[in-house]
Amino acid sequence: MLASVCVRMTAACRGKVRSLVSVSRRLSTYQPGSPDGTHHPPPETPAPPPEQRRPRKAPTDCSVFLFPGQGSQFVGMGRGLLQYPNVKEMFAVAQKVLGYDLLSLCLQGPEKELMKTVHCQPAVFVTSLAAVERLNHENPEAIEMCVAAAGFSVGEFAALVFSGAIDFAEALYVVKVRAEAMQKASELVPSGMMSVIGRPQTQFKQACMQAREHCTSLGIEEPVCSVANYLFPEGRVIAGHQKALDFLHENSKPLKFVRTKSLPVSGAFHTELMRSATEPLREVLRQVEVRCPEISVYSNVDGKRYMNESHMRRQLVKQLVSPVKWEQTLHEIYERAQGLKFPYTYEVGPGKQLGATLQRCNRKAFSTYEHVEVTNDEED
Repeated sequence: MLASVCVRMTAACRGKVRSLVSVSRRLSTYQPGSPDGTHHPPPETPAPPPEQRRPRKAPTDCSVFLFPGQGSQFVGMGRGLLQYPNVKEMFAVAQKVLGYDLLSLCLQGPEKELMKTVHCQPAVFVTSLAAVERLNHENPEAIEMCVAAAGFSVGEFAALVFSGAIDFAEALYVVKVRAEAMQKASELVPSGMMSVIGRPQTQFKQACMQAREHCTSLGIEEPVCSVANYLFPEGRVIAGHQKALDFLHENSKPLKFVRTKSLPVSGAFHTELMRSATEPLREVLRQVEVRCPEISVYSNVDGKRYMNESHMRRQLVKQLVSPVKWEQTLHEIYERAQGLKFPYTYEVGPGKQLGATLQRCNRKAFSTYEHVEVTNDEED
């Protein structure tokens, strides 16, 4: 029902907020209806005056954008972006879509609230696209020459907005529904996620099987423990029932794990424990407009490019219960014949985790990596 309301709102209320977050497309905005149930379009938003851009060296060939996911958020993100065109409008749209002041939460916290799945996913999504506005102001050639984009988990929605596949406000509403559904799924059973660095001989799937057998011996029915993120060689995130993760941590030495670290998330994302979240996401994706991307966008599910609109809808739902194949995605993006130059890579959004992952997967590609900061220059 909420999805239907969103579609009616966006269809009736398409304000024209000019922005390059979807390349040459406009952001669609909407505002809640009046008490009598009718919806009225917001007034036209005047285009901001053109800004004086600082000269920057253009990428020699092309550029690639990487959008971060949940876990990269921190209090204060976005403080360095408000001076750029359209960013304040984006956060104003977000307040209407979400029903709370996202900008205040990003800038001031409290951290406990920002860390919640229902808040941090929209926060990372909007802040990442706001970072695109900064890059467009400082180095417009990077925007114009972008040929591919990929996003980690919720970052995939930011990549699709940038590519022109989904309008900003509609995608944000989808992210809202997704985050709420994932939060509810997380509350059904004690579960979590754990980053693991192994050795070349580490058998991650075998370790997960042993953890499931341990859970079965404790009386847990249909235990879940599986690789949730493929990050880099020997780098994985494992997710599932908390008892399974406890088993892996306690037996890390015989399992040939070099390091284990619990992640500050509320549940076992990208595993079967997210199954109950798939239907709400599937329903809202049915009702928003999805177009073919104007650049190549890569799916977390298999690391391959999206082919068409129905493919995007299917993969975005499947992503909830499938591992994020980020290592495979990077190999797909940066594969090239010997001697060919690598594109410039921009991580747009909070944190530098994707850059660190790229460095471990492909040092040559990392040599042209740059992070677009989301704080003040003096805080960078």
